[in-house]
Amino acid sequence: MEKRFTIGLGIIHAEDGEIRAFLPEFVSQISRYFNQVVLETGYSESLGISPEFYTKPMNVRFAPPEEIYDQDYVLVLRYPPDAYLNMMRPGSCLISMCHFPTRPKRREVLREKGIEAISLDSIVDDNGNRLVENLRSVAWNGCEIAFKVLHQIWPDPGLSDPNRTSLNVTLLGSGGVGGHAVQAAIRYGDADLWHQYAARHIPGNILRVIDYDLTYHEAVLMSLLKDTHLLIDATQRKNSSEFIIPNRLIGLIPEPSVILDLSVDPYDFRTQPNEVKGIEGIPQGDLNQYIFAPDDPAWDKLPKQINTTYRRWVVSCYSWPGIHPRSCMLRYGNQITPLLRRLVSAGGIDGIHPGGRYHDRALARSMLKYWEE
Repeated sequence: MEKRFTIGLGIIHAEDGEIRAFLPEFVSQISRYFNQVVLETGYSESLGISPEFYTKPMNVRFAPPEEIYDQDYVLVLRYPPDAYLNMMRPGSCLISMCHFPTRPKRREVLREKGIEAISLDSIVDDNGNRLVENLRSVAWNGCEIAFKVLHQIWPDPGLSDPNRTSLNVTLLGSGGVGGHAVQAAIRYGDADLWHQYAARHIPGNILRVIDYDLTYHEAVLMSLLKDTHLLIDATQRKNSSEFIIPNRLIGLIPEPSVILDLSVDPYDFRTQPNEVKGIEGIPQGDLNQYIFAPDDPAWDKLPKQINTTYRRWVVSCYSWPGIHPRSCMLRYGNQITPLLRRLVSAGGIDGIHPGGRYHDRALARSMLKYWEE
């Protein structure tokens, strides 16, 4: 395999709680494919990994961000801020979680700048299965935090009391994330805790799963919400401009209760039509803050167009896999490595075609130039 390309690995410039970086084993592996692998100065410091673990291969080095974003390919897990995107040259390629379906402005900006992009979240096989994903961690990490909050707010004698009633969980969505959320919600997001409770004969959780065909029937939703202790949104909506649960229905949910946001769609009133969350009025969390009490100031900072009259405890994080960063990046590294190998062996982005080999077809589905609006 001829090493004709360079790749830069950028730091995720987001909230302070976002500390993920690709691990040394991944960098060592891709150094076999690329002529140079350039890491942004300070890469992985937040994970406590020393630079010398990365620079064992001779073609791996550190450099400032201006040089990172001047490489043939730029790999950064989360989409970079505009200031970094502006450092990229026309004809280069960004590899990131671009979220093309729900971020039309990103597609527009990349095209204007002449930058190709491979959206990691859109790399799917011939059956539509994502090849770069951590959906299990989304569900399990979210449920882990949600049940921790329920344990904190549940009245005495608490959830560990064998005489308490079962918890009612209502799950919206039964797709990729929802499937994992079924197991995670039954097991409190913590398999060890689940075994402990089962051994003590503590009543388990009752899970009700509903999908889009029921969400249009308000009477059904109302009957479920009236006895819901944990409401989980794991939907992937075709129309992100419509609420699934309007705020007025949140008032039906008894207290104490928790709303868990796994879909983490944003509020965006800069686009037409507007983009809104599936559950109206809940805050958007990140790795700095993902727990919101009903009186948290975050509620009052939401767009004025959003009704926040009824409030419950909310657990929401834009990057749920980042709760456990090392295991997350180990998984992503294992998934991305063969894709980069094929990208280089095919002669770069110009050699990737929708009718090519298995990985070619998967990569082509995620490329901006092949993206269908």
